[in-house]
Amino acid sequence: MIGRRSLLSGAAGLMATGAFPIGSARAAELEEIPLWPGRPPGRGEVRGPEKIGNAGAGKGAVSNVSTPRLRVYRPRKPNGMAVILCGGGGYFRIQLEKESTPAALWLQERGYTAFDLIYRLPADGWEASVPFADAQRAMKIVRSRAAEFALREDRIGILGFSAGGHLAGFTALQPDRKLYAGSDSIERFPARPDFAALLFPVVSLRPPFTTTRTRREIVGRDPDVAAQEAWSLDTYAAKDAPPIIQFSTTDDPTTPPGHNIALYEALVRAGARPELHIFAEGGHGWGLGTPDQPLSQWPTIFETWLRARFPDHTR
Repeated sequence: MIGRRSLLSGAAGLMATGAFPIGSARAAELEEIPLWPGRPPGRGEVRGPEKIGNAGAGKGAVSNVSTPRLRVYRPRKPNGMAVILCGGGGYFRIQLEKESTPAALWLQERGYTAFDLIYRLPADGWEASVPFADAQRAMKIVRSRAAEFALREDRIGILGFSAGGHLAGFTALQPDRKLYAGSDSIERFPARPDFAALLFPVVSLRPPFTTTRTRREIVGRDPDVAAQEAWSLDTYAAKDAPPIIQFSTTDDPTTPPGHNIALYEALVRAGARPELHIFAEGGHGWGLGTPDQPLSQWPTIFETWLRARFPDHTR
């Protein structure tokens, strides 16, 4: 088994050399599962090929998505659990290279079957509901193919970063929301995740949290109160929510810990038992972090939390 520190340094080396599995050549070799037969549901249209960022904060991020899909990371020895990962990016790009793909590789090495979700983006011209439809469909597809991937149908969760945390949280808290019309055999499977991990997520679209790109893309620049309520995660806190673990940093300028605290407190008031970790430093968009950062312990904390919630799952 590859150690966590070795995997972090190895992933960093891959990103530095451009060999990380994001670019078109490497991505073409990876197993992918389309979410929809034919044209995806929802209003919108994307022209031209997908784009991969090559510089700055957008390096390794995908946008202009017309074909939503799951990118599969199969472990050598499946432990029966799966995680669907949602990279962040404010619903105008999906940060694979810095967020979701390193986490998928870490999970894969630990025996989890990881699925990197490449979802449609409102900023590309799709209506605001389509990423949520894509996430529901992804959950149903993975559950429908549990036997193929040596999974337990009741051990399939979701993990998201930033806007991807908003997407993961909404899927966990509103799995039965009718977002599209579907009638194939996959639709008989539930979309509810069995657990959720939210990393520096966008939770609230209400004041004072009015500056995120997520808010702008989902409800617009001047939304009414009803829209802000409808797309804020804490609106849907409930006692029967799936187990949720949350991570933030105190110095995050984009999604300060008030987001996670709002959801945590709402869940506790409702009678649920979430878990919240706030690290002092790290800013925003830290992915796995680096070995010198305390926040780099979050994957180990996440796995320990999973074992406590699901003590019967195989290693």
